Amino acid sequence: MVSKCANPNCSAPFLYLHQGKLFRLETDAQDPVADAAMKKFSRRTEFFWLCSECAARLTLGYEKGVGLVIVSLSETHGYAAAAS
Repeated sequence: MVSKCANPNCSAPFLYLHQGKLFRLETDAQDPVADAAMKKFSRRTEFFWLCSECAARLTLGYEKGVGLVIVSLSETHGYAAAAS
């Protein structure tokens, strides 16, 4: 459940869908109850939200091995090229 802005430096509470930007991220989450030898993977959908103020200058990205990252909109062109 989304409760606040995904920017860790912002404490804006999530109140309305029309304020800010909602992101859906699908990840491959390892099942913690699976046998270690059988490493079972499942798809997991997570939602993140940036408030209007943060969404005007930031976006969210995903880095393998790191997870969710906050990216400046001015850096998105370089980030997209590096992620490819």
